[in-house]
Amino acid sequence: MPASSPDPVDSSVLALVADLRQHYRDIVLPLWRTTGYNPDLELPYEAVDGTRLQVLPVTRYRAMACARQLYVHTTAGATAHAARLFDALRQRFVHPEGGWVYSIDAQGAPLDATHDLYTYAFVIFACAAHYGVTRDRRALDLLGATAGQVESRFAAPAGLYWAQLKPDLSAPLQDVQQNPVMHLTEAYLAARDATGEAGFTTALRKIVAGMAGAFLHAPTQCVTELRLGAADNRIEPGHQFEWLALARSAPDVFGGTVLGNALEHAFVFAQAQGVDMATNGVCAALDLEGGIVDATQRIWAQTEYARALAVHGDPAVTALLKGQLQRLRERFLQPRGWYECLHADGRVARADMPSTTPYHLATCYAALPAA
Repeated sequence: MPASSPDPVDSSVLALVADLRQHYRDIVLPLWRTTGYNPDLELPYEAVDGTRLQVLPVTRYRAMACARQLYVHTTAGATAHAARLFDALRQRFVHPEGGWVYSIDAQGAPLDATHDLYTYAFVIFACAAHYGVTRDRRALDLLGATAGQVESRFAAPAGLYWAQLKPDLSAPLQDVQQNPVMHLTEAYLAARDATGEAGFTTALRKIVAGMAGAFLHAPTQCVTELRLGAADNRIEPGHQFEWLALARSAPDVFGGTVLGNALEHAFVFAQAQGVDMATNGVCAALDLEGGIVDATQRIWAQTEYARALAVHGDPAVTALLKGQLQRLRERFLQPRGWYECLHADGRVARADMPSTTPYHLATCYAALPAA
């Protein structure tokens, strides 16, 4: 018998997705090519006031923010603007030791020369996307060089990576942490797609095994933010959803592994303990017993919940997507942009709109169904 075709997507869900993408295309992206962009340095500002649409006082520019904006405009097809960001990244953030400085000051001079894994990961991620769209060989070369520096500089025991290194590369500044390694996983998946190099698959499988050994909390099957046993450790529901989406995108890496098998349980736990069923709001953090320790609802966690619902695969779970997209539109999007954080009762907790947030909208919307 012929294989059955997938069930058609509800037209009301498709209409919601189209509405979200139109808001992103017509409101969010133009903001970061105009008000949110410094044409002198060719860099995105750190943040814009969400009420007055004015740039907030400038104290720094981060390489990571530039890389995220490069990804956003590349994937949106804004190739001229993306090219400017790519050139600015290469010219303004190069570290004297090679690699990347964390930040520069308002005048463009080096400010924080720490080697930061989170930053390196987003350079790889953005370069993979930029090469995929433009076939600019410089992006491919930069991807390879940065990945090589990650492997030679940041490598820690058990297939994991230090979060930060001293500017002179003499020692780690921060231990291994969940979030930078997760984004390195995301970056290596993108790099593998862009290059086809088997070395990224090898590194990814080591990461998956290492995370299971050092960060997988057995009672909840969740990925913790700090190593198991660290003081004040926590579980962030948004990161459980983000890991699940990564796992669904790479079954050859995650399938049959301890971490891959745990992520479905982590999704269920995070949904039960970290999502307010009255509003669909995802809280920022839980303790290891599942109690809420930070009730703030950040927009990125809402987008990761929507992405996880979209890619989960269980029709009963995917059926929740419509409600989540409605809540995202109603509670977090506004005519001039978005609300970065809400209190649990719906009051705005932060009035600024950071330049790093469109990346979360982009990756979420890319996973949603299309007509």
